[in-house]
Amino acid sequence: DELAQLARLLDSRWRIPGTRLSFGVDAVAGLIPGVGDLATALVSAYIVGQAAKLGAPRRLMARMVGNVVLDTVVGSIPLLGSVFDVFFKANSRNIRLLQSHLDERRQY
Repeated sequence: DELAQLARLLDSRWRIPGTRLSFGVDAVAGLIPGVGDLATALVSAYIVGQAAKLGAPRRLMARMVGNVVLDTVVGSIPLLGSVFDVFFKANSRNIRLLQSHLDERRQY
């Protein structure tokens, strides 16, 4: 779906040859001091906003916001932040959380 594709673009669009590691626009944009992390945080906030529109409960929203905040704060550290982005993948985490919630809701 659209949100999952957006998360993939941000977190794991490209694979590092010879490894199982992937990275996305979030890690690349983080190399641009200040502006890059802010821009990707806004896109991450869009994903969280869409989750709210889909009826995600407050507890889930809090976890998703926490992931974005952690990604933005640590991601803003020059170089280390981009390395962190390769491993943490906040948007993919948030999509998994949302998908799990939606799957549970469909069962009832």
